Amino acid sequence: MLALLSIAIGCKSKKNIVKAPEQPVTAVPVVNKKLENLKLLKSKDLPFNTFSLKGHVNLELDGKENGVNVNIRVKKDQMIWVSLTAFAGIEVARALITPDSLIVRNNIQSLAIKKPFSYIYKFTSKQVTFKMLQSVISGNTIDELMNENAALELNEGAFTLNGDKGDLAFRVLFNTLLKTQELNMNDVKAGQALKVVYSDYQDITGALFPSVIKLNSLSGRKKTNIAFDFSKIERNLPLDFPFSVPKRFELIN
Repeated sequence: MLALLSIAIGCKSKKNIVKAPEQPVTAVPVVNKKLENLKLLKSKDLPFNTFSLKGHVNLELDGKENGVNVNIRVKKDQMIWVSLTAFAGIEVARALITPDSLIVRNNIQSLAIKKPFSYIYKFTSKQVTFKMLQSVISGNTIDELMNENAALELNEGAFTLNGDKGDLAFRVLFNTLLKTQELNMNDVKAGQALKVVYSDYQDITGALFPSVIKLNSLSGRKKTNIAFDFSKIERNLPLDFPFSVPKRFELIN
């Protein structure tokens, strides 16, 4: 569906980027105190009840590349709402993800799909949960990976976390701001891999959020590259999550 979207150029506002220093901005505890270090990294998460993102997304799927404007709204642990808009403000697609379900609406072809959350396992590991997806979008640490069984190393003021969760192997690199710089998850058994790179962190009312997020996904032979560039980031504001499927739409499997 996304491969059918037209190219759209979004206006960008000037960003106030917080650069990662050569040395960490916070004193790092003794290396062998793993629990304290994990708590330190966790303390840098962006706390929120809601947050909204507006900007541009570029999608490369099966060799075809498209760019559109994107609007993402998140209500913590409950729902993720996405709207894609092309030229002249025409909405081409809308999606709503909850811990139980996934609904996608293709406005161009008047098609809709409604599936259980487990449908995403066609594209990613069965270890992925709604909360994990929420953390990937926000750049926050992933609870399921932040445990004592994982190996946590400190090198030149930057942490690296390595470990396994079931069939899912993971590696997380943190910058000297103690924020996630790169996330790698690999399910060899399922032939699936995901790499997420975070950059251009901005201060959003006292907490850091990455304004640029790049995802590279591999599922079997299908490769997908997605690059988000957010120009407006807000948190803890009242948000609406409008979603309906008009009667004229065809519901497909």
